[in-house]
Amino acid sequence: MSIATEFAAKGKISEIRDNLVVFCPNNTNYQLHLISEEGRYTGPTNEPVEVVIKGTARKMWTVVSGGNFISPIFGPPRIVQGRVRYADEKMLVIQAGAPVTLELPLSDMAIDLTNGPITVGSLVNAVVLPGATFHLAEKSVAR
Repeated sequence: MSIATEFAAKGKISEIRDNLVVFCPNNTNYQLHLISEEGRYTGPTNEPVEVVIKGTARKMWTVVSGGNFISPIFGPPRIVQGRVRYADEKMLVIQAGAPVTLELPLSDMAIDLTNGPITVGSLVNAVVLPGATFHLAEKSVAR
């Protein structure tokens, strides 16, 4: 059985600013501003890396249609939409241009299931709280 942290995004870190990095996922134009979980990042830059992107959802909806995306393209993730790759009672992984692991909102009122339950393969949209983080994936665990 998979766990949410096994879903890593492939890309490169193009810039380091104190404990924040600019991560550019492969095959996208995204420049995601993410906070390092370990403090100031000292790993490779402008080289291929695999990272686990984490955040906390403030509000979440199941949606009928739409694409996979992270908004804004440049900056910290604020909205994530895509297909669910993993789900349990506390977190899920959304494939949104890059896999993003999100903790579910604590309040049931913050989850709108108008278009069905959240299951693997369903399409969801989430507003993400400020402070999305990353850490380097151990070995080669990206899927």
